[in-house]
Amino acid sequence: MILAQGAEAILQKQGNAVVKDRVAKSYRLPEIDQSLRRSRTRREARILAKLQELDFPVPKLQSIDEDNMRITMDFVDGPQVKDILHKDPASLGREIGRKVGILHANDIVHGDLTTSNMIQNNEIHFIDFGLSFVSAKVEDKAVDLHLLNRALEAKHHDIYEQCASAVLAGYKEGNPDAEAVLTRLQKVQARGRNKKK
Repeated sequence: MILAQGAEAILQKQGNAVVKDRVAKSYRLPEIDQSLRRSRTRREARILAKLQELDFPVPKLQSIDEDNMRITMDFVDGPQVKDILHKDPASLGREIGRKVGILHANDIVHGDLTTSNMIQNNEIHFIDFGLSFVSAKVEDKAVDLHLLNRALEAKHHDIYEQCASAVLAGYKEGNPDAEAVLTRLQKVQARGRNKKK
């Protein structure tokens, strides 16, 4: 059963597992395509394994098949946060922010922070680390937060203000170096506003 089909990968549910296959791109040279897909698969598996060690709520990695660019992980059942955020934007927003703060405190940048990539199952689980990477740079973390902020504004416009402020409050709880990231976030947002003019 296909759960999702994106630009990068196809996700299929097999029993209690999810199999993620990185699809070949015909517009890339085969050698480059294979190398890219293999390195991204390896990186995603490494990050999932690290987060499991930290007891961070992500799908548990079952196996990695580098030759076929495939990751198998546990299926996390529950609604996407995008469908339930309106029920309690303050506490869910705070939980999201705190967990992003924990990621950043461990130098993990998600790269695609949207409420579609979060599932409520006793607590919020983060999924789809396909664009994630390891970085200690304040700029990378600020951009990650900026993209989350824009996603909230676009998809949850009616509760955006309440949710966004809750996310920032939670972020300060999760990341001891939050102030440096939030200061940089203001600069990133200012750059975005200037581009629109």
